[in-house]
Amino acid sequence: MQTTSSLVIPASIPSPDWSGFSIGPLTIHAYALCILAGIIAALWLTDRRWKARKGPEGVVWDIAIWAIPFGIIGGRLYHVFSSPDAYFGPNGDLSLIPQIWLGGLGIWGAVALGLLGAWIGCRRAGVKLTAFMDAAAPGVLLAQAIGRWGNWFNQELFGSPTDLPWGLEIDADHANFPPGAEPGTLFHPTFLYESLWNLAGVALLLLVDKRFKLRRGMLFWLYVAYYTLGRVWIEMMRIDDAEMITLFGVTQRLNVWTSLLLLVAALVIFVLLSRKPRTPEMDSVYLSGREPQAEIDPKNDGGASAAVRNEGAVGVNTTETGKKKTDKNVSGATGRVSVSGNSSETGKSSASGTSGTTGPADSEDK
Repeated sequence: MQTTSSLVIPASIPSPDWSGFSIGPLTIHAYALCILAGIIAALWLTDRRWKARKGPEGVVWDIAIWAIPFGIIGGRLYHVFSSPDAYFGPNGDLSLIPQIWLGGLGIWGAVALGLLGAWIGCRRAGVKLTAFMDAAAPGVLLAQAIGRWGNWFNQELFGSPTDLPWGLEIDADHANFPPGAEPGTLFHPTFLYESLWNLAGVALLLLVDKRFKLRRGMLFWLYVAYYTLGRVWIEMMRIDDAEMITLFGVTQRLNVWTSLLLLVAALVIFVLLSRKPRTPEMDSVYLSGREPQAEIDPKNDGGASAAVRNEGAVGVNTTETGKKKTDKNVSGATGRVSVSGNSSETGKSSASGTSGTTGPADSEDK
């Protein structure tokens, strides 16, 4: 008797029935774990790229101490002010603002304030902000790819209904289940779309940087352009509450307009930077005047010690030459004294008709 087995392909993506765990009074949320995993992955990749660019050891971690808290605060503020109804509306609750584990971090606020924190860290470390931005760009995109899975655990920020086999299940009794939708309705997994888009972007940025070795912040602005290009079409699929803005007669979500604006700005900045001539100073990660001083290795001093020894030998030879010249001058002076003495005698000899001794004396004086 033969048994046959078949591979069952799921017709949808189930929502998780787990969103965290508790340790005593402390609750560890899956959303927070995704954000933390993304930060760790970004730091790991950034540190590897920083070392490859001959950056000073440990600086990435020093900068991260400033950039990460600033980024989290900026991301939360952007979310609060771009989706204010939950906090400032008629039924709003201000106590929800610090509860980031419930979801809600806006990437542009995180990038903006994160850059401010990075600038402070870079100034303290004596390195260029643009050098750190280029090193960190792929890592930031990697962090976004991992962090997006927090939306899956929270069953939030999904797209419109779909009958595609990778449609996302949302529990009908969940607070984020759309009113009026039938139980069992599948939705576009926009968290998955963005995660895959970001992972492809990480690979693209690494390949482009390996080929062209972009500097002066060019790789960072390429990251902004790539991410916003994907964010536009993914954002347009989402059905969660958002601020709607009308521009040029077109009404769209705030994040769609923000992404379009940043896409254009990033492309313009990238083109302008690419038109500037490349100089050797571009490859240095250090601020002007903050470069480390080279230390002389006694085993491999590049000939510096030999130069010092030669310089000393020249000084000794010069001294000896000076002594010889002094001795010669003394001898000349003695000769002149003798000539003077002979001249007196010559005068006497001249009187007596023997003036031939003057010749040798004049020759010695010359």
